[in-house]
Amino acid sequence: MIIPVETLLAWGATYRKLAPEEMIFREGSEGHFYYQLVGGSVRWVSITDDGREFIQNMIDPGESFGELPLFDDDVYASSAIANKESIVLRLQKNTFHQLLKEEPELHFAFSRSMAQRMRFKFLLLKELACNNPEHRISTLFSYFKESKKNICHDCNRVQLTRQQIADMTGLRVETVIRTIKNLQHKGSLVIEKGKVYC
Repeated sequence: MIIPVETLLAWGATYRKLAPEEMIFREGSEGHFYYQLVGGSVRWVSITDDGREFIQNMIDPGESFGELPLFDDDVYASSAIANKESIVLRLQKNTFHQLLKEEPELHFAFSRSMAQRMRFKFLLLKELACNNPEHRISTLFSYFKESKKNICHDCNRVQLTRQQIADMTGLRVETVIRTIKNLQHKGSLVIEKGKVYC
């Protein structure tokens, strides 16, 4: 958790309940809030002119999203959409700035989280430049396993749909399905009852 819920509430954050597929903010709109997911799941996406989504990040409870406008006063670089019924806390931008000034340990934790996201973006961009789908998907799974994100800690089950993997890697879902089967045949992963395990 980047900022404890109690701290956010003490600074005036409010809860917002989201329906599945509800748009939280749209790419190109102004940002006025710090958002932190309390429960559920949110995807941070860029949407092409033809309506195709490219997943920038999958947000888990305790993580923040949509932070860029809080620091550069520009518009949102991507859209945020609830994957399922979710709950977020949102805090006014000016109050968020004051919180970081008064609690430098939170500022450091927040900066660390942003650096980790940037590192993931560099990894993903490098992999997108590679034309080999097996390499793209294997590297993505390795990163998730190492970072303990989107992979079950107990059983190593990938917690993304094949469509979400396609939307993260720039591949077609058919290519993802075929590639995952190839990786299974090579012994790199296991498929059991339709679930993928690393």
